[in-house]
Amino acid sequence: MSVSLEAIKKPIEKELNAFEIMFKQSMKTRVPLLDIVLNYILKRKGKQIRPLFVMYTAKLFGDINIRTYRGASLVELLHTATLVHDDVVDESYLRRGFFSINALWKNKVAVLVGDYLLSRGLLLAVEHRDFDMLEVLSNAVKDMSEGELLQLERARFMNATEEVYFQIIKQKTASLIAACCEIGAASTTPDNEIQKKMRQFGEQIGLAFQIRDDLFDFGDNKSGKPAGVDIKERKLTLPIIHAFSKATPSDVRKIKKLIRSNTNEKQKLTDVIEFITIHGGMSYAKIKMNEFRDRAFEILESIPANKEDKQSLQNLVNFVIDRNV
Repeated sequence: MSVSLEAIKKPIEKELNAFEIMFKQSMKTRVPLLDIVLNYILKRKGKQIRPLFVMYTAKLFGDINIRTYRGASLVELLHTATLVHDDVVDESYLRRGFFSINALWKNKVAVLVGDYLLSRGLLLAVEHRDFDMLEVLSNAVKDMSEGELLQLERARFMNATEEVYFQIIKQKTASLIAACCEIGAASTTPDNEIQKKMRQFGEQIGLAFQIRDDLFDFGDNKSGKPAGVDIKERKLTLPIIHAFSKATPSDVRKIKKLIRSNTNEKQKLTDVIEFITIHGGMSYAKIKMNEFRDRAFEILESIPANKEDKQSLQNLVNFVIDRNV
């Protein structure tokens, strides 16, 4: 059973508070409108999963330090910038149950705020000469953009294979979790091999994390998160790709036609879920998700580090993958 997020945060409570202070300072500005928007973002911050990955990975190899905090801030600034931009791209007016930036201040302000957050992250790294971290994050941004564009292209033609799907989620989601773990390790050990291993660990977690998120779209959660968004946007995720591989060409054509249609969204979702369930798409996706988690734990097990710190990282992974919220 997963440990609660509060329990996961407990061992590094002091360090998280220090990170909070640094992150808030990195968001300070003298422009009144920008200040209002950034305060709004700060008050509605998420669970801070990515900074937790940075810090717990760092803790495996030494004491969490000022460079760890900078790495976590850099990741969180980048992640927040991408969320603000994503809401503009997706024309989404809610974020974590609250109005999004573009809903309250329109697209122009939202894009500029996202740009500002990205530039703050870049400056934070350059000012302290954290060029290794900057390189890792820059590659993550490149991968995330490529992944999103590849997904948009495939959604247009509805022809993603399992291989293409894994390429998409490796770039658009796993790359950032991988960057968190590589940056965390880089802040406490100069060993390049260890940093590389932790990157691989993070990548496996990121793949499992995205499959979990895809399952949410078919109502496989108790979070109240709206289901059917991926279907509406014609994104082919693992449960449906697997179902297509098992169904007859005629049934596949029918479901693709249904997804493209403007039929009642609730009925469409029900019919698609039924099709996926009959062809084992949900159970297959869960098996793959757990395979990625097991691979990540094998990598973690091979690393010489304190048992308690490893357990903390395992608890965080299980929380992320078993989450229903």
